[in-house]
Amino acid sequence: ELQHKVEETELLKMELQMLETERVRLSLVEEKLMDVLQLLQQLRDLNISKRALGKILLSTLESCHDPQPGKAHLFEVLDTLYHELTACELLQSQPLEKVQSRQSLSNPLVISC
Repeated sequence: ELQHKVEETELLKMELQMLETERVRLSLVEEKLMDVLQLLQQLRDLNISKRALGKILLSTLESCHDPQPGKAHLFEVLDTLYHELTACELLQSQPLEKVQSRQSLSNPLVISC
C-alpha cells in the first residue's frame, strides 16, 4: 500500500512538472504574440500597404514551412514573423517616439481588418 502511494505521488509530481513546463511555454508564446501584435499595430499606424504586409507574412510562412526538430512550431513562426516585422523598412525609417505616441492613443491590441 505504501509503495502504491509513493508511485502515485511520483506520478503527480511528474504531472505537475509537465503542467508547469506547459505554462511557461504558453507564457512565452503569449509574450511573443503580444510583441507581434504591437508591431502590426505600429505598421498599420504607418499605413503599410497590404501588399508589403502580405510579402512579410508569406516570407515568414515560407521560412517556417518545414518545422525544425525540437522546436515548438508555433513559437518558431511567431518569432520569425516578429523578426520579419522588425526588419520592415517602414519601421526603420520612423522615430520610435513618434510611433509609440500614436500607439498610446488607442488600444494597441485592436487591429481592424
